[in-house]
Parts: sequence; structure tokens; C-alpha cells
Amino acid sequence: MIPVRGLRDRRVLVLGLGRSGLSAARALREGGAEPLCWDDGAEARDAAEAEGFTIADPKRDASWDGVERLILSPGIPHLYPAPHPAVEAAWARGIAVDNDIGLFFTSVVTPDWDQFDSTPKIVCVTGSNGKSTTTALICHLLESAGRRAQMGGNIGRGVLDLDPPGDGETIVLELSSYQTELARMLQPDIAVFLNLSDDHLDRHGGRGGYFAAKRRLFSQGVPERSVIGVDEVEGRFLANQMRDGAGQAAPVITLSTKSKLQKDGWSVFARRGFLAEWRKGRQVANIDLRSVPGLPGAHNHQNACAAYAVCRGLGLAPRVIEAGLASYPGLRHRCQIVGVRDGVTFVNDSKATNADAASHALGAFENIHWIAGGVPKEGGIDSLKPLFGRLKGAYLIGEAAPQFAETLDGAPHEISGTLDAALGAAVAAAEPGDTILLAPACASFDQFASFEKRGERFEALVAALAD
Repeated sequence: MIPVRGLRDRRVLVLGLGRSGLSAARALREGGAEPLCWDDGAEARDAAEAEGFTIADPKRDASWDGVERLILSPGIPHLYPAPHPAVEAAWARGIAVDNDIGLFFTSVVTPDWDQFDSTPKIVCVTGSNGKSTTTALICHLLESAGRRAQMGGNIGRGVLDLDPPGDGETIVLELSSYQTELARMLQPDIAVFLNLSDDHLDRHGGRGGYFAAKRRLFSQGVPERSVIGVDEVEGRFLANQMRDGAGQAAPVITLSTKSKLQKDGWSVFARRGFLAEWRKGRQVANIDLRSVPGLPGAHNHQNACAAYAVCRGLGLAPRVIEAGLASYPGLRHRCQIVGVRDGVTFVNDSKATNADAASHALGAFENIHWIAGGVPKEGGIDSLKPLFGRLKGAYLIGEAAPQFAETLDGAPHEISGTLDAALGAAVAAAEPGDTILLAPACASFDQFASFEKRGERFEALVAALAD
């Protein structure tokens, strides 16, 4: 645990008691603060009370007596589509609103760092898609090279649940737009921007607000080095903003899977399955990604480029990174091959919760039996029409099924309703050489508590086929 510094003997209201909220309450108490806790769910309140935390309903004026900070969990809106009433109440009282990410950056650096031979580094990864894989891959590459590393944030452990970093250690954080938009302090050593596609637009007032939330990691954080995907206009804008001057490489490394960035100061790009690093107009490394089983598809090649660039920025040699890439096992629920039965490959990409994410999986395989649906996102799957020719069948589930069926008109499909029924129908239709792909292009909440639970159910159904 990283104890929160600077709030000793201060009252702090923690709103939302999920993974990040409860860990923030613990870290506040460990740092000498007096956390008051609230969650709209009785079960979460009971769990906090069982740990000895004081429960305080923010709807009651007395709960705000002496409170100096409101700590908000990422799922609670602080601006759009409308601020949570507790946020409005804090504003009216002049109380600062922050989150666990802000607390982390105000607390992670301690006097112990003065005694270290090598200062710990903080790497932060943001973007619309690929954050989790990139974060896990960076951590894997560092550990494969004998470096100490931890990962957390939007993946794995909450940021304040991490251990205080030791001499020369690297902390790698996955950060969502919800987290970067609100944090009062952001101070990464290396910041990564992967890509941008329409998502969470209601929470940010549109695409511009969504990009602005992610851009804060750079404009507010002022990292020593920026690793930026430039395949979208927002990335090219951001890369230009972070450069010191024309033609200079530091402090920016640009990334692409669509363009050869040979004229850029320092770049890493992937073309036709090969990763290339260029510096000052010459190639300095080349790696064949096609044989890396844990990174199928061009979207994973972008993740590999980003992780490679970060590790180069941290001083790893290209061949050391190449060896680590070869041993990467892949990340659960992200284009994960979970079985092969009678020549049919089963792929769990439950994390593909929007059309852009699903497009990457659909582009990575051939002869696809596609399981899709759930709670639809704005725009549906219209953008995926150019990929429908790769489908041998689509099996639609959840609330989105009727809408998706209309979009798929002319492509083979059926409304299965549930994941169990969809997999059964796909298995019955599949032939050797085919791929059964769960890439829902939707949120999971109509039928599952999370994308993880949805993916776990798919894995269990696939495992049962072998019995």
C-alpha cells in the first residue's frame, strides 16, 4: 500500500467503494487521514463498515462537517452528462474534488527515494483501445529483462494498493479518460497515447472533451518522454504540442501501424507484421511480430510498438525487448486464443466493447463465426460493414441483437439471444480452419456484470466442449 501523504488528521469523503474507492480509503487511513465513506450500494457500505470505516451519507449536511477533500471513484460523473449531487455539494462548499490517481501522484515520491541508486519511474498508458495489453506488455518486457515492475490503475491493482516502488523499479499504470480528467496531479516520467476513437462521449461532452481528458496526461503531467500514436489527427496534434522543436526526436517517440515514419526524429512503426525503429533518418532495429502468438493482428502490433518504445526509453536494448515479446502470453479477454477443437480456433475478445475494438479482432482472423451484442454503443456496428466479408456467420446476443441484425442485412446472421446459445450455434456451423470469435462490440451489463464475467463464461463454455 502507498499511504496518502499530506492529509494527516484531515477529514476526506470517499464516494464510491469499488476497487479504487476502497483502496483509497485504506491508503488515506494508513496516511493518518480520517476517511468517511459512502456508496449507493448497501453491500459496499457494509463491506467498508466491516473494515472499521465511518459511513457518511453525502445527502446529509452533517456529513460534510470538517471535510477538506472529496475523492471520487471513476464510474461517478463529475461533469457530464451531469455532475453527481455530491460533486455539486463539494463545489458549493469550496471542497476540492480529486481521485485516487491524484492521491497517488502526491504520495508516491518519498524521502526514501533520495537514498536510491536509480530513481523509480512511472509510466502511464492511455488511449481508446489497447491500454490494458500495452500496460501488461510493458510490465512483462521489463520483468523479462530482469527489471522490477508493477502494474495497476485500470488493470490489476488499484494505484494505492501498489507497493511503494523500490530502487530502480518501474510502475506502469493504465489510465482511463475518467481518471486523467479529474486527477489534480499527474506526473508520469513516460506518458503513452495510443489512439482515439469515439467512446464515453456522454461522459466528456463529445469527442473533443474526450480527447481533452486524455491530453491532460501530457499537458498537466509534462512527462520527460511522450510516446504517441499518430494514426489519428489528435495524435499528430499532440505529438507536435510535445516536441521541443522542428526535427528533434526527444522528448517524443511517434508510433504508427499505417505509415512509415522514416523521416520522423524518433519513431517506431509496424508494417506487414514487422516492427521498425528509426532514429534521425536511419533504421536501428527490426523485429518480426508475425510469429508472436500473444500479439495477433495489426492492433496488437500497435501495442507492441508502444511497449517497445517505452522500454527503449527506459534503456532496454532491441534484442532484449525482442526476446521478451516472444515470451508474452497475451492478456485475458483481449484477442485471447482459449482453445482449438476439431480444427476450430476459439478466441475470447470480450474486452472489445465498442465497434473500433471489435474491428481489430475481425481484421486479425479469417473464416469468422462472430458472436456480438450486449448493450450497444453510439453508432452501433455500421463502421464494421467493410469487414462483413470475413464472416461465415454472426450470432447476436443481448439488447443490441435486433439493431445489429438490421446492420448485418445481407450477411449471414441469426439472433441467438444468449452467449450459451450463440456458441452452440457457432460450433454447429464451424468447420476446420474456422475461428469462433467473441468480440461483442458492446458493453456487457444487460447479461453480465462485466466484460470479464462475459469472457469467463465464454471460456467455461469452450472448456466444456472438450469434456
